[in-house]
Amino acid sequence: MKNQRRCFCNFLQINNILCNVADADGKVVLNKLIELLKRHYPELDADYTRREIESREALFPTMVAPGLAIPHARIPGLHEALTAIACIPQGCDFGGTTKAKVMVLLLTPVEDPNLHVQLLSALATEFEDPAVTEKVAAISAPQELYNHFSCGLASIPDYLKAADLMEDFPEMLQETDSILDAVKKFAVTRSEELPVVDNTGDLRGILSLADLLKYSLPEHLLWLEDLSPIYQLQPFSDMLKTADETKVADIMREEFISANVDDPAVKLAKTFLMNQLSQLIILDGEGKPAGVVSLKNFSAKLFWD
Repeated sequence: MKNQRRCFCNFLQINNILCNVADADGKVVLNKLIELLKRHYPELDADYTRREIESREALFPTMVAPGLAIPHARIPGLHEALTAIACIPQGCDFGGTTKAKVMVLLLTPVEDPNLHVQLLSALATEFEDPAVTEKVAAISAPQELYNHFSCGLASIPDYLKAADLMEDFPEMLQETDSILDAVKKFAVTRSEELPVVDNTGDLRGILSLADLLKYSLPEHLLWLEDLSPIYQLQPFSDMLKTADETKVADIMREEFISANVDDPAVKLAKTFLMNQLSQLIILDGEGKPAGVVSLKNFSAKLFWD
């Protein structure tokens, strides 16, 4: 049976909304939201919830956008997601570089990672524009805030897709870039793999650090039993001497595994496992690079974010 919970407002009750909050300390605001949920859901263990949020906050600050904080935790024993919102017009300190003007407390059942990531994704999309955060922070009545979310905003997909999990590329390479350009981009981004596009933005190939090593150290050298003649890393030195002349197109891989923005998350999991990949390039409907999903971040979102 298809899940009918399609909007964030399905998980929000008017009596779990605080407007015109004046506290400048984000921890005070968070405690108010926890106590508010406890008042309406007596079975909630407020102390345990607070500890879970604080321990998570110490590792992964939840100021997810300018002015927006989403402290969250996965709680054993919950039968449904619980949410509460505080609007803080003047903002409060909550560990970010900017003050939190909207704080959304999100608690989800520990065994439902799909719903957890769906709600976080919906909220991040809803508050992507800082102007929305300012607008919501200024709302002075709970009913008005509830109406804001009930107008088809913050819609929640039926299942997680690649688009919900992907991140922007730290950098992209051009076919005409030199190997030296590529080395600099790898150094700055600390990436293991970067997409290569042509001048129209179409994906042409992939270049990885392993590809650079393979190009620098030809295969016949790998068969040498005595590597002492190249202890000084001469092959790499030779490669770097001509790195500004060789083009990325000359050494990139034209065959690679990718996924589409609409592919379900479970398909990505299968692709990771079947092909032993560390990351997947995600393409949009026109076949252009849309983002990247790394195995590390994919696992983090499913298991502990």
